[in-house]
Amino acid sequence: MERRVVRRSQSKFSGPDGARLFRRAWLPRDARRVVVLVHGLAEHSGRYDAVGAWLSTRECAVHGYDHRGHGRSDGLRGHLASFTELLDDLEAFLQIVRREHPGLPVSLVGHSMGGLVATALLCERKPDVACAVTSGAPLEIPEHVSPLRRRAARVLRRFAPRLRMDAGLAPETLSRDPEVVRGYVEDPFVFRRVTVSLATEVLEALTRTVASAAQVQVPMLLLHGEADQLCPARGSRAFFGGLRGPGHRLRIYPQLRHEIFNEPEQEQVLQDLLAWLHEREG
Repeated sequence: MERRVVRRSQSKFSGPDGARLFRRAWLPRDARRVVVLVHGLAEHSGRYDAVGAWLSTRECAVHGYDHRGHGRSDGLRGHLASFTELLDDLEAFLQIVRREHPGLPVSLVGHSMGGLVATALLCERKPDVACAVTSGAPLEIPEHVSPLRRRAARVLRRFAPRLRMDAGLAPETLSRDPEVVRGYVEDPFVFRRVTVSLATEVLEALTRTVASAAQVQVPMLLLHGEADQLCPARGSRAFFGGLRGPGHRLRIYPQLRHEIFNEPEQEQVLQDLLAWLHEREG
């Protein structure tokens, strides 16, 4: 991936409940658009440095933040009391970014769980954004999670919400690039276990969101790797089929795994993303 000198910044902002959340930005000299990156489960915004730098050299002011309980933000690692907190945090961040870039169109780009957060916000709260992009988003109920197991998880959360379980993120399923896998394994801000509460809240949000595609009111670009074992591409295909209105697009990449922005074909993926943003502006 191409790397150039960009202006980076780091700071913190307050979530609606006062939690201090870590944020970072990749800023060009003159921006024509704003991109807000929303990262996935058990990782952090720093893993998107190459993506932010690439976009910033192409007239995008790029902003990202660490979810609560992730990275350098406040909160118990791997824990979430309510999925609503993630939506509240993203709304608050969008308000800050809009104030910093008045008049510029704002686009959401969410990867994996971040794609679910962005999509849920579109369905439930109709945010003031120009469009949204998802990458490897979990947009189907996992086949092994039956209604009975979901009910059992809700009961368990009531009595032991902070009980830990494996996050189920096998590093080798992320990318075909061994350096990406090595970096993920060695990253001190990546964690391997989540609480029952977090897992249950994400599953409940997923259940609501997959049935709400018709509620989306802005154009969506759904990107997915065909070889994604963590979040199968059929979820994006099904959600795309439920979208209404013009401007939506689905792009499935053969052979690519879960982290399409970290695959050897990452340049093509980013070019496709940027070209779609240009089309929306046109």
